Amino acid sequence: MSNLDDLVLRKPKLEDGLAVNELVASCPPLDANSSYCNFLQCSHFADTCIAAEADDQILGFVSAYPIPSKPDTLFVWQIAVHESARGQSLAPRMLERLLKRPACEGIHFLETTITSSNSASRRVFERLAAELNANLQVSPWLDSERHFDSLHPSEPLVRIGPFNQPREDL
Repeated sequence: MSNLDDLVLRKPKLEDGLAVNELVASCPPLDANSSYCNFLQCSHFADTCIAAEADDQILGFVSAYPIPSKPDTLFVWQIAVHESARGQSLAPRMLERLLKRPACEGIHFLETTITSSNSASRRVFERLAAELNANLQVSPWLDSERHFDSLHPSEPLVRIGPFNQPREDL
């Protein structure tokens, strides 16, 4: 696919779970999830996830959820973009559309983790912070040795915000 003119950005539905699972599996270095996890994302968390579809094929997916202990913060779990749709700013488009949904009205911060080797993801979130005119902070979170027994790289926490702040009348 050379362009994304016919692309539809929409809420996922339960029936998308297996296609999302296959998409994530085709996007290393993303960690594969169980198909059951992706079915839950496409149903229970559909309001804060987004699917990009063209020609009946899922080409992109963002899984995200509000953090229960921080309801003003959306945690972006994964962003998957099919190889044929890369290089066309699909990831930032999905994130921007997701943040405009009613389910994200009270969201003022976004968090995610990005390994140090994932420069493409880092650029996506740096661009998003600039678009939102918001701060971007990086801090240690999941340590390779302490949390992953050195089997996975460290996952620093990236926090963007505040944004979507209510305006006060002057």
